[in-house]
Amino acid sequence: MRAMQTRKSTYWLLYCRPGFEQDCAQEALRQARQQSPVIAAQPPILANSGYAVVALNEQTLSYRELIFARQLIRLHQTIEALPERNRLTPILAAIATLPGMFGALWLEVPDTNEGKTLSAFTRRFQPLLENALREQGRLQDDIKLPRLHIFFPDKSSALIGTSDPHNSAAAIMGIVRQNMPAEAPSRSTLKLAEAIEVFMDRSEQTRLLRQGMTAVDLGAAPGGWTWQLVKRGIRVTAVDNGPMKGVLAKHPLVQHLRQDGFKYVPRCAVDWLVCDMVEQPSRVARLIEEWFAAGLARHAIFNLKLPMKQRIAALDGALNGIRSHLDHEGINYRILAKQLYHDREEVTVFITRTKN
Repeated sequence: MRAMQTRKSTYWLLYCRPGFEQDCAQEALRQARQQSPVIAAQPPILANSGYAVVALNEQTLSYRELIFARQLIRLHQTIEALPERNRLTPILAAIATLPGMFGALWLEVPDTNEGKTLSAFTRRFQPLLENALREQGRLQDDIKLPRLHIFFPDKSSALIGTSDPHNSAAAIMGIVRQNMPAEAPSRSTLKLAEAIEVFMDRSEQTRLLRQGMTAVDLGAAPGGWTWQLVKRGIRVTAVDNGPMKGVLAKHPLVQHLRQDGFKYVPRCAVDWLVCDMVEQPSRVARLIEEWFAAGLARHAIFNLKLPMKQRIAALDGALNGIRSHLDHEGINYRILAKQLYHDREEVTVFITRTKN
């Protein structure tokens, strides 16, 4: 058992999409350097592992401002050689070194093919560990208390940490899972469904996604994102040279225009602009900022497709371009970005106009 706390260093465990470990760690370290330029020596990053560990000095991290991290966990202990026949005892011993009580126990695995093979083990192990912690009085049903995470990279090792409910994802493994609707014409509908859950709380969803609102979906075909809006009673202008499919082909709330999404301009402003076009992130960003600067939309959700290399640089260029343009126009706004579970080589962005 190895403690992850030294005199100066604090370790953080971040989950991410496999293949984005370096981007996840790089972004976290950059955020930390904004507080202090001196960073501790870094642990190695395991490619395609679905997680990264970073070491910081006195800096803290803000989960909401991290784009590639699915979850943010303060790492306290690492057990590198769990005995096959008795994993419970060393894990309980490691937890005993942590102060206070916990509001939830989450046993988690990497979001990889190898990690999925561990899910049966964690389901069997969960009640054993949970019952032991309840008997000790360490586990309470209180959402205000820190969550206890036991992360299994494999069956023989465990990373033990805690998360702050106010500075972390509220879903196990940081994944807001969605069920594929039977009527939706494509699986891309899951991306917009997840974005709505991640970027807006319930009250904001009720306020910003009301029946009778209007929207434009650029690059709409075959209609996965349009379907999410229509099911909420929003009238959608679907712009795409390709066909709309299924129930959307003749839906009364859908006007399908066979036009180029980059050239279309609405006759009057709409409540929502959504866009999931396969195009360079800088070009999509310019399109979005032009709509907002012209007052053509109040809210937007869109995807930025990332290149294979220099992902952070491409993302920075796109997002900073939007911020610079809107700031220059004196527009008050809030912008959030996240690589969602249903995203692939892309990041989803939410922008909304604010009053001040």
